[in-house]
Amino acid sequence: MTAAWIILGVVLAQRLGELVYARANPRRLLAKGSKEFGARHYPLFALLHGGWLVALALWLIFVGLENVIWPLVAVYGVLQLFRVWILISLGERWTTRIIVLPDAPLVRAGPYRFISHPNYWLVCAEIAVLPLIFNAWPLALVFSLLNGALLFYRIRVENDALRQLK
Repeated sequence: MTAAWIILGVVLAQRLGELVYARANPRRLLAKGSKEFGARHYPLFALLHGGWLVALALWLIFVGLENVIWPLVAVYGVLQLFRVWILISLGERWTTRIIVLPDAPLVRAGPYRFISHPNYWLVCAEIAVLPLIFNAWPLALVFSLLNGALLFYRIRVENDALRQLK
């Protein structure tokens, strides 16, 4: 097994682990009276992220395995430390959906002290950096543009939801 497949396998395992974690939190939040917003566009994110990983696997199969750019692997590793910081900061309020708990204050811990929507910034970086590790710049470009379009809409929905519940 080559380094490229190991890297992609680790990313896939991490994403699946996140989905398991993300499934438990909405149930707890909804039981506390939270409301979900933007559920109709959620499947588009699942398609985008799934398609991104499948496209990377196809790139490795058809284009090549020997193009690992190791400094970018290190950058991706740093991004995962940022992910951990985000997850710890949000705790049980972290989810892949837009679920807002009425009357709960906005999280202002961790990276949320410094920037709005740090998880979205992180995902933008991941979607660009992972393909670049394999010199798959066309995939980085296409999926970054698609992700940007979806996030443009999602951030508006999320900000509207937060304003409604204040």
